Formats: sequence, C-alpha cells, structure tokens
Amino acid sequence: MPLQRSWVASANSADTDFPLNNLPYGVFSTPNHEARCGVAIGDMILDMAAAEEQGVIDLTDEPLFDIPFWNELMEQGPAVWTALRNRLTTLLADGAADRALVEPLLVPVSDATLHMPLVVSEFTDFYAGRHHATNVGTMFRGAENALPPNWLHIPIGYNGRASSVVVSGTDIRRPWGQLKSPDHDSPAFLPCRRFDMELEMGAIVGMSSDGPISVDEADAAIFGYVLLNDWSARDIQAWEYQPLGPFQAKATATSISPWIVTKAALEPFRTSTPDREVAILDHLKDTGPMLYDIALDVSLTPDGKPATTITRTNYSEMYYSAAQQLAHHSTSGCPMNVGDLLGSGTISGATKPERGSLLELSWGGKEPLTLDCGSTRTFLEDGDTLTLAGAAHGDGFRVGFGTCTGTILPALPEPYAR
Repeated sequence: MPLQRSWVASANSADTDFPLNNLPYGVFSTPNHEARCGVAIGDMILDMAAAEEQGVIDLTDEPLFDIPFWNELMEQGPAVWTALRNRLTTLLADGAADRALVEPLLVPVSDATLHMPLVVSEFTDFYAGRHHATNVGTMFRGAENALPPNWLHIPIGYNGRASSVVVSGTDIRRPWGQLKSPDHDSPAFLPCRRFDMELEMGAIVGMSSDGPISVDEADAAIFGYVLLNDWSARDIQAWEYQPLGPFQAKATATSISPWIVTKAALEPFRTSTPDREVAILDHLKDTGPMLYDIALDVSLTPDGKPATTITRTNYSEMYYSAAQQLAHHSTSGCPMNVGDLLGSGTISGATKPERGSLLELSWGGKEPLTLDCGSTRTFLEDGDTLTLAGAAHGDGFRVGFGTCTGTILPALPEPYAR
C-alpha cells in the first residue's frame, strides 16, 4: 500500500508516525481545553469532541466523544469503527471538500498533553515469546528444561492489575518488597535491586464476550494495539513466584503508549506466526496471518547522559498472536470486556541485540551492558529513562505508535518504619 496523501502537510513526511494511513486514537488536553478524544495526523491532533459538536463527525444518535476515553466508540462495534475511519480519511485526504470546516479543529501536538486513551477494564499479561521464554528458562532451569511442558501448547498468562496501568510519561517509583538472598535463611524488606523493563505490545479488546470464542472471533474483537512496558521487579519475583507466579513483582506499573493504532491501520502489515514443531489443538490453530510486522526498539537514557539503543526486534517474533491469546483467555467461559488489555509477553529475537529485557541482555546480571556514554547496566538505576518505539513500514511511509516512556524514581523511605 502506498502513502495516502493528506492536506495536512506534515502527514506526508516519510518520518512521521502518523500519516493518513494511520489515524491513531488518543486523549489530549490543552491549556484551554480539558481532556478529550483526538486523532493524530502528522504533527497535529484533530479535536474529536469539537468535530462532533459541530456536526463534522456524526456517527450515532448519542455523542461518542464528549468523554476523555475511547471506550464508548469501542462499544459501538466494528461497523461504526469502520464508518469513523472512512469519515476521517475523507475529511483529511488531499483535496477534501470539507477542509475549511476541519482545519480550525486541528491542535498542534506540541501544545497538547497526552493522557490515558482508554479506561482499562482488566489487564492480562502473557509469556508468549519463545526466545524470551527460552532465555529465561535456560538461566533458571538449564537449556534442557528451558520451556515448561505446556508452553508449546497454550499461551501462558496471568491476571494483572488494571489499576497499575499508566500512560507514557508517568514516572515509575522503584518498589519495595520481600527479597531473599541465597546467602540468608530469611527474606528482608528492601527496595528492589533488580528492576527491569519488558518490551511488549498491548492488544485492546473492543468487543465483549461471554463464553468461549474462536480465534477468528477474537481477531475481530481486537480494536487496536499500543506499545507496552511491563515493569518487573526481578528479585521480588524470584522469591514470590513459586508456586503461583508473578504478583507484587509486576504490580508496580505497566506503561502504555498514548496512541491506539487501530487494527484497520495495521492490516497491510499482517504476517504469520512462526512454524510450530508441536501441533496446537484445533481451537487455537492459526486461521491466517494474525501477527504484524512491526519493528520495535528500546533506548535507555541515564540521567543527564545521552540515550543508547539497547534492543531492536520485531513483533513478528511472537509465538502466539493476540487473537490466540484472547481466544485462549475465553476457553473457560471467562467473560471478556470492552477495554480489556492483553500484554503480549516480552518480545525477543534470536540474537542478543534483539532481547526485550535487561534480564536477558545482562544474562541475569552476569554480563553487564555497556552504554554509549560508558556506563554499564545489569538492571535499571534511579534516573534512568526507558523509551519504547515501534512502527510498521510501508512504501514511503510508516504506521507508528509514538513512544512509550518512563523514568525511574528512587524508592520512597521505608513505608513501615516505626
């Protein structure tokens, strides 16, 4: 697919994340306006609340954009999703008849503050990248037993905390927790010493379900995707995870990018999951290409020093697609809600520069990572800023996600001190 040209000049640049081909959904505020829904186009944002008030956008009998989140649109279903995308494309395309009506509704991105783009109903995080699972399993169980016996048959996941999902730009406070050193018989309550990031994609459920759904139904129910960083306290996790898995180690925060890139925008970039050495059961089998070719990278910026790109990989490395994860989630009859967020699991490639966590990049702390400024890291230090970025690349354009950032703040004073 070629670049779709817009009368918004900045949207025609090969360097923008937000050409007419994209049209991602977010929530923004300005000094003059409270938080409201907006659509990114080049270096501008179309004010959807104003567009609806003035009749430029008129999709349903009731307003959809008088609230600062996109859940109301999601609840309308795929026919309305498509109608909105078609209307936006018509309004913003080069030569649009209604340009004079739309142009006053554009706000420079530079004047805006971005907010959470949705109300997250529930959050589930998966462990569905084979290279990541193999690396972690090798570190802790040896290469012969790297993958659990169930891993090649189902996408493993756990229910997380929707309350801890935050938008890009939110500072992340280093957590306290129980840490257990192999040199001591008892744990101690201390600030996390092995704080980590996890490079993931987040799939947003746009249609509710009550009972099992097929992979195709799950694919149709996904509204869009965001970048996702599932911050992880590795030392807290090592002590608490047996036998039930992650809990407080993952409850500090999960950061997402502020722009939801719709599934429709990603359609030209579909690709297939990797070949399977073990056949999965029929209800989870691929029915077509259900992953996406999205290039991803992570940079680490120490306080006051230049950034270093520490990871480059691709979403196509996942072993299970978001549709398979959602279908599996529903198999027990678990109801799925509009606004549910599914974390893909850490995305790592086959080589060291493609690893999606510091746990892997430093091989559990044994191989420190050297940054461009000369500093080294095994895990994150106070003042470090992590930036996730990603885009699918077309012919002369990119469908991007913007960035997902977070800066580590020092742990608070001992919370239970007497």
